[in-house]
Amino acid sequence: MSNLKSLLLVLGVGIILASCKGDADDDNPVVLEAGTLSGGPFTFTVDGIPDMVSGITLDASNLVGSNRGYVITDDAGNILGLPPTLEAVEGVDFDEAGTGICLIWHLVYEDGLQGLEVGLNTSGFSGEYDLSNSLTVTRNGLNAGVLSGGPYNFVVDGMPDMVSTIALDDSKLTGDAQTYVITDDAKNILGIPPTLDAVKGVDFDAAGVGSCYIFHLTYSGDLSGLEGGQNLNDLSGNFALSNFVIVNRNPLNAGTLSGGPYDFVVDGTPDMVSTIALDDSELTGAAQTYVITDDSKNILGIPPTLEAVMGVDFDAAGVGSCYIFHLTYSGELSGLEGGQNLNDLSGNFALSNFVVVNRNPLHAGKIIGGPFTFTVDGTPDMVSGITLDDTKLNGSIQRWVITDDKNKILGLPPTLEAVEGVNFDDAGEGICLIWHITYEEGLVGLEPDGNLLSGLEGYYAVSNSIRVTRVK
Repeated sequence: MSNLKSLLLVLGVGIILASCKGDADDDNPVVLEAGTLSGGPFTFTVDGIPDMVSGITLDASNLVGSNRGYVITDDAGNILGLPPTLEAVEGVDFDEAGTGICLIWHLVYEDGLQGLEVGLNTSGFSGEYDLSNSLTVTRNGLNAGVLSGGPYNFVVDGMPDMVSTIALDDSKLTGDAQTYVITDDAKNILGIPPTLDAVKGVDFDAAGVGSCYIFHLTYSGDLSGLEGGQNLNDLSGNFALSNFVIVNRNPLNAGTLSGGPYDFVVDGTPDMVSTIALDDSELTGAAQTYVITDDSKNILGIPPTLEAVMGVDFDAAGVGSCYIFHLTYSGELSGLEGGQNLNDLSGNFALSNFVVVNRNPLHAGKIIGGPFTFTVDGTPDMVSGITLDDTKLNGSIQRWVITDDKNKILGLPPTLEAVEGVNFDDAGEGICLIWHITYEEGLVGLEPDGNLLSGLEGYYAVSNSIRVTRVK
């Protein structure tokens, strides 16, 4: 309403005081009568084009009052303007007032009326006056219609995705020009297709993952900010936007793997995963496979099925960790080959979570005790108090090894009791090392005069050593 108020003040209209004096005395007071207005109601669209009322008439047959004029208020009675004549009323551009409702009144009053000012309310009049009936002027905003259709959910997979059932209800559409606008979910303008057919020709797959909003836009006159890269919130002019239709552009989904983590010992015995499973309830993509990598995502194998995954012998891969992924893709996918890295895949694809397969080495435990220092003097010298922490011990076969300080095997006592029965005085001056070893069948080189750390072949592990020093 403030725009209308400013307009009327600029016009400089005021109340023309017309002398329509009646005869009255104290015994016969004059009853004021403002007459009856006819015309309207008026309904305009705020579109930048001037909107004036016309055809208003005043029935003045019973008009009584010394002064008269017209009053324009909002629908709460706040005074917006005081045009002096009917011609002035019909010269008011209601489009400039923006959206809302105005009421037009005819007023008669006697000298001394208080409260007849723009910005005040007719309820605050004090004095002798009468207001006619009012005529309503409704100033509606532009209407961009109502869109129906969607929401649309597409998978970004390299295949074109178009909307199809979208429609516009234009039964209440107003405005001189119309177009469609496609934005992201922050209302940044991505495209301005001029027609609904053009909207239906848009390939939303090409936009990548995210959400789009489709609006219908109507406007009149100059509209600034309607261009790609701008934001709908920054449009300026006479315009209206419809509701929007959502287009969700979802990524490929590779499903969810369950199972593991698996912990195997690299001991020459085949180790396969068994309880691994794929939840494919949300799986998308034209092609699928499994991928096995190391813990740096270097591709070790590409088994095509879950059965093929379960046939992989992870023992043969040696010590380390493997990751098992499920992969889905559409179209061309580059980089999917052994020796490449998953981070270097290129194309439309998605990876599931991964299942870990730990390939652990054999563990010979930890020896506690010593070191020992003996004097070679002809008196037997035996170690004692040695213990083996076997909390992490694995392997099919265990025994003890005694070497010199060059790791040359001197003896192979089968038990700790046998180790503690060795007379180190007999070995003469020098240094011995006591070890614990665990191994699998087929170990080669575990014999006297062999080298414990460099001469063995097979699946084995050696513990720490305890030093036995023999001095004279």
